[in-house]
Order: sequence, then structure tokens, then C-alpha cells
Amino acid sequence: MNILPRINFCGVLTVLSSEIRHCAKRQNVIGHFEQHCMQTRKHTAWKKNRKFGDVMGGRKSLKIADKVFNRQHNLTPPIEGQETPIFIVDNPSRDFYFPVTADQVKATLGRLPDDHTDHLTHIWFQKIKKTDYLEGKTFQGCFICGSGVYLIVLNPFPTDNKMRLGKNKPLKKILNYYKDFTTDLKEDEHGWYLKWTEEKIKQYYLENLLLHEIGHSIDSFYKRYWSQATERKRENWADNYVAVWADQVREKYEPN
Repeated sequence: MNILPRINFCGVLTVLSSEIRHCAKRQNVIGHFEQHCMQTRKHTAWKKNRKFGDVMGGRKSLKIADKVFNRQHNLTPPIEGQETPIFIVDNPSRDFYFPVTADQVKATLGRLPDDHTDHLTHIWFQKIKKTDYLEGKTFQGCFICGSGVYLIVLNPFPTDNKMRLGKNKPLKKILNYYKDFTTDLKEDEHGWYLKWTEEKIKQYYLENLLLHEIGHSIDSFYKRYWSQATERKRENWADNYVAVWADQVREKYEPN
């Protein structure tokens, strides 16, 4: 969750003169359970404490030289009359794949009110490095904005459909977050992981991850809670947006 220059408590996209960046959903959740965002009791009745960890929220540490964003320096606002959002699709490495397509994301956007999405300028299916993933440096999704660019980044998922959770058995709150999509917890020589199906990871990307970042983009566009003092309200807003609109975009997804 990053704001620049108004609040300098997270990363930088140097080409943009005024930037907001929200990075959410760590790909590899090993060791990132710092509590920092909140939902209502209605949506978290199973919790003793409603605060979440980084697996559900965004990055809090300052990271200026974030190489995963280097290519975003070239993004410019769409020209007049250009269809938006503009889709950029990288070719993922052999160890990863994109669970959803540009057409499926476009169809999901079409099920939402126009004023929820018409400010979006770019959606980027961005490749990641396996080493970064294994070290817990990547995120499932990210929202960035500045200088007329409103960008949602979607990162790929491992081809073995295993979400790595670390050597120690994951906390119940982590498993509860994903329980609507998968409860298939397993362990191998590399540690604990959640096993996904192609259908369920596609559903998760469209009904949760994408909607969460759209929630942050709306929050940013209307300048509601973009200050460090309202960090919890930002996360609560995005999570509640998912809770309200997931049913609206839901359909039966078929494996690729």
C-alpha cells in the first residue's frame, strides 16, 4: 500500500510525478504475517482478532529500488479515443501461468458499474522471477496510479498450482482467508502448501484479487482514504468491495 509523494511510506515509481501504489496478496506467504488491516465483525466472525497479515494486505516496508516495476516507467496515459483499459500481457516463465485471460478480465469489468472501472487505464499481466517468488518478494496483484495512469497488475501463479506457505504449519487465519476457494492443505519436503485447481484459482483471481485492486483504484480515484492515518480504512474498503460485488461478477469458470 504505497502513496507518493503525499505520503512516503512505501515504494516508488520514479517516472510518475505523482504516484499511488498498493501492492497486495503476497504470492509466497512465508514469514509475512504482520498484522495491519481490519474488516468488520460481520465478515470475520470466525476471528478472535480481525486484523490481517501481509498475505491479505500490502507491503509496508520502504523499497525504493523495486526492480519488478522497472518497465512500468514507460507507461503513459491513453490518447483520446483509445479503448481502455489497455491490456499488456507478458509471457510467463515455464514455472508460472496466468489463471485468467484478458478477455475474462474484460468480461468481469463489464459486470460492474461503469463508474467503478472507467478510470482504469491499464491492466498488466506481468511476469515474475521464480527466485523472487521463492523468496517471498512477489505479490499476486498490485494497484498503481500517477500522472494519468491507473494500473492494475496481475502476477502469474505456479504451474503446479501449489501456494507455498512455509516450513511451519500455517495459521488458521491464513487458511480461513482462502477457505472459500481451497482447503486442500498438504505438506512435502519443501514445506506446507495449499493445492488449487485451475477452476478455483481462476475464480479467486476474478472474484477476489481483481475486485480487491479495483476497490483500491476506486478509493484512490475518489481520494477517500489515501493517507497513512487511514490505512486500515483503505484495506477495509477494498475487502468490503469484494464482499459486496463478488456475487455480481460470479459465473461458472472452466479450466483453461
